[in-house]
Amino acid sequence: MTADHAFEELVREAVDAPVDGWDFSWFEGRATEERPPWGYARSMAARLARVSAALDVQTGGGEVLGSAPVFPPLTVATEGWPPNVAKAAALLHPRGAVVVASPEDAPLPFADAAFDLVTSRHPVRTYWHEIARVLRPGGMYFSQQVGPASAFELVEHFLGPQPQEVRRARDARRARAEAEIAGLEVTDLREARLRMEFRDIGAVVHFLRKVIWMVPGFTVEQYADRLRCLHERIETEGAFVAHSTRFLIEARKPGERG
Repeated sequence: MTADHAFEELVREAVDAPVDGWDFSWFEGRATEERPPWGYARSMAARLARVSAALDVQTGGGEVLGSAPVFPPLTVATEGWPPNVAKAAALLHPRGAVVVASPEDAPLPFADAAFDLVTSRHPVRTYWHEIARVLRPGGMYFSQQVGPASAFELVEHFLGPQPQEVRRARDARRARAEAEIAGLEVTDLREARLRMEFRDIGAVVHFLRKVIWMVPGFTVEQYADRLRCLHERIETEGAFVAHSTRFLIEARKPGERG
């Protein structure tokens, strides 16, 4: 197989692969990412087991929420992308959870003080005032989020050097400040920088099609030259290394639970 043919086959396979939901099993053997030390899914599950009403915001296909062995009596998830809404409903409805189709930038369609716990893994954006509004007094927000300049070795390969205001976006300290402005008390804030490896160009293409905010508007046709360049680099070096950033934030609404 020629180098050009190998490149085209890997890209074609990645383009044909479905990208709905947050199942990353397609990357097995082709890409790896170090996991944060705090174990978000396990910690989320422990919190779900202690409350009576919980909301998971921007649930994706419901995979992370669905990993919890026990759901509260009232468990609700929101999602804005229609393919993910259907996927989350199929996964979560049989366990008694309600899935609500709700745009990410719209107010949460719930009454004030409706939930003891609000969770979210990798939200596109956190609307802190809405989180504070739907939490009951004494309720908690628990979230793992993408940090600043995450995987920017990959981003800048395609987009070139990014300005400092872009590199500093999603900063954990800014999240703390916004939570406090919304009236929440931040009780835990942790950060991690994690090694990523992409072992073939198909993994890069699939990643950029799935995590669409990394290179907005990404298409194979538009970035064909940069993809070929990266393919050659991976073939020579064995892998392309980048680093993701994550932070864990937990915040409490003042007051006592009823």
